[in-house]
Amino acid sequence: MNSPVPLLAARDLAKRYGRTQALRGASADLYPGEVLAVTGASGSGKSTLLHCLTGIVRPDSGSVTYGGERLEKLSEKRLSELRRTEFGLVFQFGQLIPELTALDNVALPLMLGGAARSEARARAARWLERFGVRGQEDLRPGEMSGGQAQRAALARALVTGPKVVFADEPTGALDSLAGEQVMTALTHTARESGTAVLVITHDAQVAAYADREVRLRDGAVEPLGVTA
Repeated sequence: MNSPVPLLAARDLAKRYGRTQALRGASADLYPGEVLAVTGASGSGKSTLLHCLTGIVRPDSGSVTYGGERLEKLSEKRLSELRRTEFGLVFQFGQLIPELTALDNVALPLMLGGAARSEARARAARWLERFGVRGQEDLRPGEMSGGQAQRAALARALVTGPKVVFADEPTGALDSLAGEQVMTALTHTARESGTAVLVITHDAQVAAYADREVRLRDGAVEPLGVTA
């Protein structure tokens, strides 16, 4: 860990959906430059935790502090700004826009932030090359392999220079080789740039790429030792 002060800190998060208690006092810290894996069985609350940490879902109680700001107290406008500029999100199926090329998918967050199209596309091309997707810039997601599309999704998540990347089962839809390529690219780039990464996974091989692992069980986080 590069800093004794957490970049993101969750404290005593509780969240209920109807009769289901998804989180029961979950707490976790994420430090600058750290890769943290959150593991647990299906239904243990992993995705709910991620949604609370990104401000997509507001917890019923507890707090999430990012850079001195309490996410649960922020406006939707401010939360959207954070997710556009300082948070990068990667999901199991990438969620690239099918009508856009790989290049324009990666450039989109920059253009939404006000960058000129030519500048955004030039930066996007560099990130696609960095993730080994050179030569695929003009392909649409449906024309790419699963591994290529997921690496393009990683490029999109990192192109804005976020401070935190949240990856929800980023290799879940990939074969083992493509999964290794995605995790190697993600962790190497994150450590090189000092970006903090939180990976939600049920796969022990994916968790092994992390500096630390915490396990969710019945909505509560159980800290584990260093895994890498």
